[in-house]
Amino acid sequence: MKASYCFFRSRSIFRTSWLVGAMLLTLANVGVATAYAEFQAGAAIVDVTPTKLPAIVNGGLVSRSVAEVKTRLNARALALSDGTTKLVIVVVDSCMLPRPLLDEVKKLAESRTGVPMNRLLISATHTHSAPASMACLGTDIDPDYVPLLKLKIVDAIAAALEKLQPAQIGFGKENAADFTALRRWIRRPDRIADDPFGNPTVRATMHAGSNWDNVTGESGPEDPDLSLVSIQSRNGKPIAVLANFSMHYYSGERGLSADYFGLFCEGLKQRIAPEGSFVGIMSHGCSGDIWRRDYTQPDKWDPQQTIDDYASGLLDIAMKTYGNIKYRSDVDIAMAEQRMTLKYRVPDQQRLEWARRVVESLGDKAPSTQQEVYATEQLILDERQETEIVVQGIRIGDIGIATTPNETYAITGLKIKAASPLTSNLVIELANGGDGYIPPPEQHRFGGYNTWAARSAGLEVMAEPKITEACISLLEEVAGKPRREFKLSRGPASERIAALKPVAWWRLNEFSGPTAIDSSGNGRDAVYEPDVTYYLEGPRSATFCQDGEINRAAMFVGGRLRTNFPEPGDDYSISLWLWNGMPDDSRSVSGWLFSRGRDNGLSKWSHHLGVGGTSGHSGKLIFLPGNDSSRMVAGKASILRWQWQHVAFVRRGKSVTIYLNGEKDIESTADVDLPAGFNQLFFGGRSDNDSNWEGRLDEVAVFDRALEASEVSRLAE
Repeated sequence: MKASYCFFRSRSIFRTSWLVGAMLLTLANVGVATAYAEFQAGAAIVDVTPTKLPAIVNGGLVSRSVAEVKTRLNARALALSDGTTKLVIVVVDSCMLPRPLLDEVKKLAESRTGVPMNRLLISATHTHSAPASMACLGTDIDPDYVPLLKLKIVDAIAAALEKLQPAQIGFGKENAADFTALRRWIRRPDRIADDPFGNPTVRATMHAGSNWDNVTGESGPEDPDLSLVSIQSRNGKPIAVLANFSMHYYSGERGLSADYFGLFCEGLKQRIAPEGSFVGIMSHGCSGDIWRRDYTQPDKWDPQQTIDDYASGLLDIAMKTYGNIKYRSDVDIAMAEQRMTLKYRVPDQQRLEWARRVVESLGDKAPSTQQEVYATEQLILDERQETEIVVQGIRIGDIGIATTPNETYAITGLKIKAASPLTSNLVIELANGGDGYIPPPEQHRFGGYNTWAARSAGLEVMAEPKITEACISLLEEVAGKPRREFKLSRGPASERIAALKPVAWWRLNEFSGPTAIDSSGNGRDAVYEPDVTYYLEGPRSATFCQDGEINRAAMFVGGRLRTNFPEPGDDYSISLWLWNGMPDDSRSVSGWLFSRGRDNGLSKWSHHLGVGGTSGHSGKLIFLPGNDSSRMVAGKASILRWQWQHVAFVRRGKSVTIYLNGEKDIESTADVDLPAGFNQLFFGGRSDNDSNWEGRLDEVAVFDRALEASEVSRLAE
């Protein structure tokens, strides 16, 4: 691994008397305000539409050619300088731009402008309606287009630098949740699909949420932030807006098209400065698992909505933010770049032999089926073995920009923003390369298109945490201070839990496993087993958090949360919030929520709390003391699918009372005199791993006493 860092801080030139005075003040330990040279900015647009048609277009499984231009394609460049150093950010209307191509562009630009390669950021919008500048899956590059594109990007860089002028900068952010949603959903454990290699591995896949009967819920969070970096001249004349949003692409366009990215950019110009040289720029946020349709709200889906409608609605939100931005000119710039070598997930010998047989059977034909395409990709990965990627961090005053060369999941962008030491942040994906999807490690276990080994998703399983750490480290470098430690705020509901003094309390707000942090202060962390995903929306954010922060929860996909608890005894209580992802008629037991027992088995002293299914008590809480199913008892109220509800388990000696949303639902008994060492607690599954939970859990608290009914009622508020 090699890294190159460039840090820049501007200084004004003072007269000698001022320098002497400043030195004397410093020697006297009196603070001196930092002085900045002139902050400058310039922006330019260069048309990169192909001159020769038809053009080869990628973004799909197989190649296609397009002869019509729906909207012009552009490279939009923003140059910045603090008086000492220059950098340029370019966003190109392209699906993906490979690193070797961009390194060539950067070398040409450095030769022409003098700006070093490691101060150039070049990214793709990810429109799926642009000429192929990168070979991927069943599509080769367009050989006629790539030479043109290289020169045009260099032209954009040079043009932006030529327009540098004294400037001021500001940042704004607005929630645009109605314009983005999860497209990757988790399939039911009995509805697993096959991958292209003939194996039943697909637990999660894109757009599975269109059929609710097949799925248990979303596989991760969304990032609803529409962020704007706005730049004006010193006298308030608009120069450019660099926007950032996490929505994959709109699609459905015929002909070459800049997709909604281009419409948004042109819309910014029309609304802000239609007569001037203002440049609107939309960069691609982290949206590898994101699309525009919210499958949780089918009633809100408008099949008549057009791409123009979508762009216009997003522009309305942007303009609301734009009007409130505050500007400053006393900013300096820092930029850091890191080049990393990562391995590909190459095929084992069995898969390699399979791939060779499939490819040999093609003869001179191009791959046209999913199996043929992925067989071809195995041979390519086996030949390449590894690749170099580029990651960057930029600071403009207190604004941070991190980049990934991938189709990055929304949770990765949220991780980077949460840890950044800077106050305002955005993450630009598909920057400085096009290295495919990088699912977090836990997502690889769920399979699906985003994980199938190919140039579109071929990096090693640990690529995501490595790239995430590199981004955060670069932001630390350019900020000159350490990262923030993420900690969920406490609202009134959280304080009610804390006031009852739990001996352990897992808020389940982690970005990743395997550790679930104990928020009680007693240091009793728990462990997530594999097959859990993280940072989804939890219950009642307004009461569990403060200042509009979203409460977060874990999504259980057959894994459990486990802890070896120090002898909870016969008197204890459990409080938790549940969200059931399974239909009531999907299996004999919809899922087990909580279990006390020895791992991998049942015993007469164990006890288990769950939700009934087809074997009886469908959609009702069920309690099983011991290992005799005839002793099972059920509650009266229904557990509604995909709705947060509170459950409390209270044991006082032999007596067991279970509450649903603060009301008694089950009264039963359990064996007393628990044996020594009977201290394993499991959440999200049963001790023997039968019918583990498929859904979310949150705010799990353990108390070393039997709670009173009034206390349970307060926890359910």
